[in-house]
Amino acid sequence: MTRFLSKRHLPLLVVLVLFIIQPAGMSYAQVKPPRYQPPESRILFIFDASQSMAGTWQKQSKIAIARKVLIDIIDSLEFLPHVQMGLRLFGHQSPVPPQDCRDSKLEVPFARGNASKIRQKLRYVVPKGTTPIAYSLEMGGNDFPPDCENCRNIIIMITDGVESCDGDACAVATELQRKGIVLRPFVIGIGIDENFRQSFNCIGRFYNAAQEEKFGEVMDAVISLALNATTAQVNLLDQKGNPVETNVNLTFFDSFSGKIRYNYIHTLNHRGLPDTLILDPLPVYRMRVNTLPPVEVDNIKLVPGRHTIIAADVPQGSLLVKVPDPMVYRAMTFIVRKSGNMSTINLQKMYEEEKYLVGKYDIEVPVIPRIYLNDIEIKQSHTTTVDIPRPGLVTFLRSSTGFGSLYIRKSNNQEEWIYNLSNTAKNESLQIQPGKYRVVFRALNAKQTLYTVNKLFEVRSGSSEAIQLY
Repeated sequence: MTRFLSKRHLPLLVVLVLFIIQPAGMSYAQVKPPRYQPPESRILFIFDASQSMAGTWQKQSKIAIARKVLIDIIDSLEFLPHVQMGLRLFGHQSPVPPQDCRDSKLEVPFARGNASKIRQKLRYVVPKGTTPIAYSLEMGGNDFPPDCENCRNIIIMITDGVESCDGDACAVATELQRKGIVLRPFVIGIGIDENFRQSFNCIGRFYNAAQEEKFGEVMDAVISLALNATTAQVNLLDQKGNPVETNVNLTFFDSFSGKIRYNYIHTLNHRGLPDTLILDPLPVYRMRVNTLPPVEVDNIKLVPGRHTIIAADVPQGSLLVKVPDPMVYRAMTFIVRKSGNMSTINLQKMYEEEKYLVGKYDIEVPVIPRIYLNDIEIKQSHTTTVDIPRPGLVTFLRSSTGFGSLYIRKSNNQEEWIYNLSNTAKNESLQIQPGKYRVVFRALNAKQTLYTVNKLFEVRSGSSEAIQLY
């Protein structure tokens, strides 16, 4: 198997990256794409230097083989942009016996240009002590510098044995992922008995080099998985199962930590097909399609190097609410809910179309009096238009401030309160929906209820009238 990313491969890598980023048939002179900021991949190598690593593995000592292969990897990564490395050793400070379960140290912190320091440490490390895997993982979580928005924190552990202390490496690894500190760790075993595989599978992705000559291949494969993104597309399906829905925000969450990994606006490319996304293949994702209401797809697993199609059923239609006179209620928003559910889905602007999933909805329009419309059906690729009657303009004239209320008169001779007049203004103009009403008012300085003004009036669409309350 070809060694991963040797120095002679770097020019080819640059060309390949540019080829992937620039769509076919498009030149930068035609369209200037947004500035792409690739993530910073921070790789922490946790290297076993316990006493057992001095043992012979086929032709050489385990540590000699592991040291040589890891130094080759360091050489390959040294000049890559957006890659930083750190080195933690364990089992190298205190000889056994006695057992030192805190024998783990960050020997080379993360920094640019630190490859020579890592090589130096690896060349002169001497196996001595025990194997505190859980403690090393826990401490490794603290080795990554904080406050990095666009970083991928990766742990690659190289060991020839299982936990020698009382730590629970599986619980530690799970907690690191749950907190979003690291992605799922890689564990590379050096001739480990296959019976112990389950002990490492719960920590992360376990790769066991059963033979000396396979160790380099395993290391290459792990580095490739750790650094290479993979492709995916999201098919937003209509009622017929066609991937034609688009222009929706997609949010990808890390299922372990809940951390947002990506935010995209879904796009159809120039062929009318869902555009290709570049995603990190290491996490398991939960995707939210931010339609109204949102749709979620859980447990999304990507296969590195393969194109993954992610499907979501999101058939949509549009809703438009308007008044015959476009100057009326211009700045107003109304409430949209799922039918029979009081939770608000959206505050939509009048005169502007908004897409919703196919289904039935209730709307509440905050005019005077409020309009409630139930079971409005949204159909696939169709705009449902709701016309609100044009109101009339009613001006209430008062000789002084006071207290007043409006009531709508129902067809069954019942009346229902709809609005309280301002008690600080003398005159007040309101846009009121067509219908029959009653106004009840008493001036502030009138200290007897007998001075209450009680008037009936009717509002016609587009009318304008003044009502004297004195």
